[in-house]
Amino acid sequence: MKNTTETQQLGRPSNPNSARQMKIQERLEKKEAGLLKRGRPVIEGSKRQEVMQKRSEKVSNGIELRKGRPVNVSSKRQIELAKKSNSDVVELERG
Repeated sequence: MKNTTETQQLGRPSNPNSARQMKIQERLEKKEAGLLKRGRPVIEGSKRQEVMQKRSEKVSNGIELRKGRPVNVSSKRQIELAKKSNSDVVELERG
């Protein structure tokens, strides 16, 4: 008895000379060579690039960066929140 195993390729056969297969092969070759460009290209000297450069400089200099809009501590809402958090703390200490 011979134990021979033959693997059969599953799915529909593809034509290696078709335009789609050529495009896939070309993309694979570019990827292996490191030449595949993906995403939106970067425009050097744009306002966004300047902002990102300044941000990275601040991080490298050890300046703390915060996200979002700064909080106005003297605003009505912030004063109410501070009072509410203080009253919650006092109730926890009592209880």
